[in-house]
Amino acid sequence: MSNSLEIKDLNVSIGERQILKNFSLTVPKGEVHAIMGPNGTGKSTLAKALAGHEDYAVTSGSALLDGEEIIGQEPDAIARAGLFMAFQYPSEIPGVSIANFIRAALVARQPKGAPFDAKAYYAELYKKMDALKMDRKFTARSVNEGFSGGEKKRCEILQMMMLQPKYAIMDETDSGLDIDALRIVADGVNAMRGPDIGIVVITHYQRLLDYIVPDKVHVMYDGRIVHSGDKNLALELEAKGYDWVKKELAA
Repeated sequence: MSNSLEIKDLNVSIGERQILKNFSLTVPKGEVHAIMGPNGTGKSTLAKALAGHEDYAVTSGSALLDGEEIIGQEPDAIARAGLFMAFQYPSEIPGVSIANFIRAALVARQPKGAPFDAKAYYAELYKKMDALKMDRKFTARSVNEGFSGGEKKRCEILQMMMLQPKYAIMDETDSGLDIDALRIVADGVNAMRGPDIGIVVITHYQRLLDYIVPDKVHVMYDGRIVHSGDKNLALELEAKGYDWVKKELAA
């Protein structure tokens, strides 16, 4: 599928340990897919391998972004191709303001030497910050430096809203958020939904999916997807727990 993120038989290792085992998933544009699973099953490994993290060795398989292979590319090339990653633990970047960070990312996608409309940029940036209930003074603060967990996650969503990627992978975005911050972050993600973006939400808990209602839910176990269904699958997991999956696979 040319308008999709298509992952085929992906095998990923960290050192001598294989984490992803023939992992396959297709996320078309216009859809939100949730990946759920217990700790250690490979959810974050999937996210980091797709982003091109050097510690994660892809031993076989492919990941096509609108038909373009991204496995083996450098992280900046993957990002420019249209894949956005919202990390569970966003990094601090001392000395680089949020405004300059996002601006640099937008400029990097333009043809070399193309003019940049700073007035229009700040107007759009402030509009998005207001939607996320972020103080406009944050534009001058260093990226994530001294931020609370909720502020870091809002900053990630702000970047996504400004960059307008083709696909976004959100690795446990609900981690460390109180209920108010969760709602604001979810509102930002829902505002992004539409025919031009595919979104993958990685989470342990069903509560996030009350606010970001997925088109499809996938259960990941032992490095691969073992169940897929609609939003009701998340409710079933909430009721039965992950031991249900383990027992079913062992039967």
